[in-house]
Amino acid sequence: MPIKMKELPKTERPYEKLEEYGEKSLTNAELIAIIIKTGTKEETSIGLAQKILKLNDCEEKGLNFLRELTIEEFTKIKGIGKVKAIQLKAVCELSSRMNQDINYQTTKITNPKDVANILMDKMRFEKQEILQTIMLDNRNNIIKIKEIAKGTGNYVKASIKSILSEAIKIEAPKIILVHNHPGGDPTPSQKDIEFTRKVKQASEIMGIELIDHVIIGRVQYKSIFSHGF
Repeated sequence: MPIKMKELPKTERPYEKLEEYGEKSLTNAELIAIIIKTGTKEETSIGLAQKILKLNDCEEKGLNFLRELTIEEFTKIKGIGKVKAIQLKAVCELSSRMNQDINYQTTKITNPKDVANILMDKMRFEKQEILQTIMLDNRNNIIKIKEIAKGTGNYVKASIKSILSEAIKIEAPKIILVHNHPGGDPTPSQKDIEFTRKVKQASEIMGIELIDHVIIGRVQYKSIFSHGF
């Protein structure tokens, strides 16, 4: 017979432990156990949480692998029903949004690292290639960030018109392109370079300056403009 949660010492029960010692004292499994709330007759909530953590097939992802799991994948674990799976997905999305720089409008872009600091956590584990445009004022302060297109797998198709139209609409004098490589390697492809060249030429005609194109990988990022464009 598995040990029931109420049979554990109070110092080992996630709710009581968090209240007494703070959230940082809890293990990953204990934090997940609080989210899913209850276990089953055969398994405590901590036991279920440990089964979820075992789904991680790549150590470098850390807990980020949870963002990639679908509701269907969560519910394959005995004891994780649709409600628990939805709760986990909601927490993952909330965490993702909290990692974003909500006050990015006050952020000044001085180098590619600034771009990565804002968008890397959001984009590096995406399974699809996504193209975003950062629009800046004359002092390189961010005015707006807009997702332009989402592709399938390792390819995204976006028109130059769709990239420039938003910048024209809000009269942004400068833009930065940002996209991710789901495979993890941020090295620019020849297509990336050619596309960047076309956007730069078109933006100059419209009086807009393309100041960089940053590619987000799994753990690294690359700036096309900083690598001999």
